[in-house]
Amino acid sequence: MTLEQLRIFIAVAERQHLTQAAGALALTPAAVSASIRALEVRYDVPLFDRVGRRIELSAAGRIFLAEAKAALAMARNAEQVLSELSGLQRGTLNIHASQTIVSYWLPPLLVRFRQRYPQIQLGLTAGNTRSVAQAVAEGEADIGFIEGGIDDASLSLRTICEDRMVLVVAPDHPWAAKRKPALADLAAGEWILREQGSGTRSAFESAMAAAGADPAQLKVALELPSNEAVRAAVACGPYAAVMSALVAAEQLAAGTLREVKFALPPRPFFLLRHRNRHQSAASLALEQLITS
Repeated sequence: MTLEQLRIFIAVAERQHLTQAAGALALTPAAVSASIRALEVRYDVPLFDRVGRRIELSAAGRIFLAEAKAALAMARNAEQVLSELSGLQRGTLNIHASQTIVSYWLPPLLVRFRQRYPQIQLGLTAGNTRSVAQAVAEGEADIGFIEGGIDDASLSLRTICEDRMVLVVAPDHPWAAKRKPALADLAAGEWILREQGSGTRSAFESAMAAAGADPAQLKVALELPSNEAVRAAVACGPYAAVMSALVAAEQLAAGTLREVKFALPPRPFFLLRHRNRHQSAASLALEQLITS
C-alpha cells in the first residue's frame, strides 16, 4: 500500500465520485479506478458499493477512511520534520479557516508570510468552525483559524484578535430608520442566517440569548452557506442579518446596506492547534507573524 493509494482512496471517499476525485488529483478517472481496484483486490475487501452508476463507501470503507486519514497525517508530519531540518527552505503548511477569516482577514497575512518564506507551499481550505476543528483534530490541517468556540479536549485555542459584528438590513427595511429596534422587534423580524456550525451563526445566537431572546424562536427565512450569499440576500429583501463588519464594510460605505444600532459583543478569532501533534516550524512562523 502506498501513500498515493491512500490519497486517491480519501479523495474518492470524500466525494463519492471517481471523476470528481480524479479532477481534484489531476489524474485520469481510469487511473483512480485502477488504484481503488488494486487496493480491493490486494486485501480482498470491497471499499465501495456500486449502486447503479453511483458509488458509496462500504462498511469496511468507512472504517478504513479514518485509518487512511490518520496514516496520511503521520506521513505529512514526518515530511515536515525533515523539511524543517533545512530551516524553512522547503515544506508545506496546510491551513483550514472559517469563511470570514479566509476571505477578509487572513489573505494579507499570507502574502506577508509568502514574501518572508517563499519556499513554503501554502494550502488553504475554507470551511466553518465545525469543519475546521474536525480537520485539525484529524490531522488534515496543521493549523486552523475559527470564529467560534469548540468543545474538544484534544484541541487548543489561542485568541489572536477581535472582530466587530454588525446587524444589517436593506435601506428600505423598517429598522433602517429606527434609532434602535426593541427586543420585540428583533424577535418578530425575519432573518437570513449562516448554516449551523458557522462561527457567525453561533456568535449571533449567543448575543440574542444574552439580550433575552430565544434564538430557537427566531423566524429564519433562509439559511445560506456563505457570508457573500447572506450579504447579497439581505440587500434585496425585507430581512435582517448579522455578519462581520469586515464582510459588510464595502456595502455599508456604498449605502446598499444599513447598520442597525444593536449592541453586539466583539467575537474573538482563534488560532487552533492539536495539543499532541507536532507543531511544524512553518505553522509556528505563521503564528509569530500574526501575533507580533
